[in-house]
Amino acid sequence: MDQHNETQISDFVLLGLSKDPKLQPVLFGVFLSMYLIAVLGNLLIILAVISATHLHTPMYFFLSNLSVVDIGFVSTIVPKMLQNMQTERKLIPYSCCITQVYFVVLFAVLDILLLTVMAYDRFVAICHPLHYTVIMNPQLCGLLVAGSWVTGVLDSLTHNLLLLRLSFCTHVEVPHFFCELNQMLQLACSDTFLNNVVMYLAAFFLCIGPFAGILYSYSKIVSSIRKIPSAQGKYKAFSTCASHLSVVSLFYCTVLGVYLSSAASPNSHSSSTASVMYTVVTPMLNPFIYSLRNKDIKRALKDFFIKKLQKGQLSQG
Repeated sequence: MDQHNETQISDFVLLGLSKDPKLQPVLFGVFLSMYLIAVLGNLLIILAVISATHLHTPMYFFLSNLSVVDIGFVSTIVPKMLQNMQTERKLIPYSCCITQVYFVVLFAVLDILLLTVMAYDRFVAICHPLHYTVIMNPQLCGLLVAGSWVTGVLDSLTHNLLLLRLSFCTHVEVPHFFCELNQMLQLACSDTFLNNVVMYLAAFFLCIGPFAGILYSYSKIVSSIRKIPSAQGKYKAFSTCASHLSVVSLFYCTVLGVYLSSAASPNSHSSSTASVMYTVVTPMLNPFIYSLRNKDIKRALKDFFIKKLQKGQLSQG
């Protein structure tokens, strides 16, 4: 390609979800509400786990880490999206776009790995209940979370370093509401063969691999539950997995939908619309899925606010 048409441009244009100016106020209100709900809901889960000693268990330790990741996920994407909805020039600087790619990949990988770790936790709890406290000791739980973070950081750093070597044509329009790795590779003017190879290898090992692990864990869990003689025992065992299974189904189905729509029409807005599900909707729904079915979290939050209210009344008296 002519060198004149290639440059390290200073800005990208994020086309967003809609070009209709009449829809912008509506979309702004919807996404602002979703963002606030996602952040507040996940903060409440973190608060409940920290404040209640009876929630200091592996399951809730992993859940609180998932909430931290979900807050990071939506905060990486939505604020810039809201800013662009309020301005006519929907620009994002090159450096900010590269940074956004880094954190989107990081938090997406962390979501996948933490959901896998939580599936393993449920597998041990139901299939090996007598050895649960020995196997899921604090050291192993810490290593599993630390390993997830290290893997996520190395993976996103690799993609970013490979992305930095690419050149982009002038006036690059991104048909998305955030800088997404696959979209960036499609817009590059230089050769992206190595980037694509690394991206698909990472997708196989960090998405397909963990998903296979989750399916294996739940196949063993279902097999163990079927052996429980009483219906009440079966319900109690399954109820401990229902919330996690719901989140896994929601996350993987939406991610699959995004990449299937992207494969069908790479340059359309269908993939960006589908991306809303796993980048914004899933982090928003996670707290509801876990808290509405979880008496322990609701009790922990109730006790926390009652104590705060009592302290406030005592200080005023």
